[in-house]
Amino acid sequence: MPLLSTHTMSRLEPWDGHPKGSAAYGRLLAGLAFAGVATFAQLYSTQAVLPIMATELRVSAAEAALTISLATVGLAVTVIPWSFLADRIGRIRAMTLGISAATVLGLMVPLASTFPILLGLRLLEGMALGGIPAIAIAYLNEEVHKAHAALAAGSYVAGTTLGGLAGRLVAGPVGELWGWRAAALAVSVLAAVAAVLFLVLVPKAQGFTPAAASGFRGAARTLAGHLRNPRLLALYVQAFLLMGGFVAVYNYLGFRLSGEPFGLPATVISLIFVAYLSGTVTSRLAAGLTVKFGRRTILLAGIVLMVLGLALTLTQVLLLILAGLLLFTGGFFAAHSIGAGWTGGIATTGRAQAASLYNLAYYLGSSAIGWAGGLVFQSLGWTALALTVIGLGCTTAVITAVVHPASGARQGKPGS
Repeated sequence: MPLLSTHTMSRLEPWDGHPKGSAAYGRLLAGLAFAGVATFAQLYSTQAVLPIMATELRVSAAEAALTISLATVGLAVTVIPWSFLADRIGRIRAMTLGISAATVLGLMVPLASTFPILLGLRLLEGMALGGIPAIAIAYLNEEVHKAHAALAAGSYVAGTTLGGLAGRLVAGPVGELWGWRAAALAVSVLAAVAAVLFLVLVPKAQGFTPAAASGFRGAARTLAGHLRNPRLLALYVQAFLLMGGFVAVYNYLGFRLSGEPFGLPATVISLIFVAYLSGTVTSRLAAGLTVKFGRRTILLAGIVLMVLGLALTLTQVLLLILAGLLLFTGGFFAAHSIGAGWTGGIATTGRAQAASLYNLAYYLGSSAIGWAGGLVFQSLGWTALALTVIGLGCTTAVITAVVHPASGARQGKPGS
């Protein structure tokens, strides 16, 4: 009887995933962290300079915010096609294509000669970035040991917060000194470096099995099955409402702080994004706390922190506003890290598509509510916008409490 090679035997044995503490586990998290930097630094690269952009391009606050909304629309409409492509060609290859195309488009953004061309490039950039978020979560669930999947997802989300923070901190000071075009260029260079580091670090996939082409009907059945699952649907609603409110707050808080009675310059306003560091901490902390308290409890706790933080921004005291922003941001990323990781635990098949639907809802919320919040802000002021986002958070909390039972919601239990 012929002996099987070590390589053949390893393929026959079930893949349990990289355990926490292994070299491959560390490289995987580091690689995906850099993917998060490349993705989210670019996606929200104009957010820190929206007031400068509105002035230079002579557009309104809501129109300037379209540079964010159209990028997230592009991402939202492509996450599902990217997920099916990743099922065929592999997670890493799909992410490589997306991150490379986005980097090239990002470097073209500062060259836009008109506002419509700028919006078109931002849309295309978002479409390319659609190849990262959902695929990264699916890749995590396939390559990391199940016992550490929630913690790994939390670590990935923490990396995305650092990416978003880095892009904004770079854009703000550069934009004030040399304009929004220089700011966009600086962020794109940062993203290009992060993309290269992702390609160097991320380990080869071992838990991926290419899916056969199922055609439009098969794809529709997979997506429809996820949408009929009330637990997944509740997570998608959560993603839409919470992300929409989150982006609206960050889009327009800069306008509030640049006006009376604060009158802060753009460089100082860009420092509000340091609040993202609270999300870096809470996304990892929340993932660890699920072991003891369960995902449902931690998700609801995150929403409570968001509401309390927003309530503090209703004051006219700058220190309280900044403290409220820290609570709001930490609460959001705690809830988001749980929601994003939970999709892979609930969906037993079509995990990439389940995660893609979460990201579709997430970025549609960012686009729609992030833009519409500007209409509320321009017409009724900050108090109306903050109360609106508080209402979105309370709605999400009620849906989560009703749909996800308290029992069986702990990490490690079936269906968790």
